[in-house]
Amino acid sequence: MQPRIDYATTAPGVAKAMLGLEEYVHHTGLEPGLLELVRLRASLINGCAYCVDMHTKVARSLGETEQRLYSVSVWREAPYYTERERAALAWTEAVTLVSGDHVPDEVYETARQHFPDKELIDLTLAIVAINGWNRLAVAFRTVPGTFQVDGRPPDGSAVPASEIKAAR
Repeated sequence: MQPRIDYATTAPGVAKAMLGLEEYVHHTGLEPGLLELVRLRASLINGCAYCVDMHTKVARSLGETEQRLYSVSVWREAPYYTERERAALAWTEAVTLVSGDHVPDEVYETARQHFPDKELIDLTLAIVAINGWNRLAVAFRTVPGTFQVDGRPPDGSAVPASEIKAAR
């Protein structure tokens, strides 16, 4: 695969705008592991190899198991996820595929059982952000395999925006 355009270099304002979303998401208080599952699921749906590579690496660095990572695309059939994670994955699919069913009421009601209003809005913004990154990486063919998890905060929280920027 040949990359098309290095969008972060060519239009630094794009990366800065996207990193603003990431910075907000980083400070929401949503569990870093949950966010990585959401990012991975959206990236799989969107066929973004770069982001799948990145978010499996980040999830592993946060202690995620191989079994759960391998099963995230078939989460409905796998017993490895909590009810909160299942609600987040269903919400991720519905928001990512919004043109299909416009986020069905039953998915919304399930998400509401596990996420208070503010958390559901924050989760939705995290999904918006990863869908944006996916579209940039797919459109401009960001080469997968180049991301390395370095400089992760010692508390195990999500990868800082500055590291994501360096990787993109």
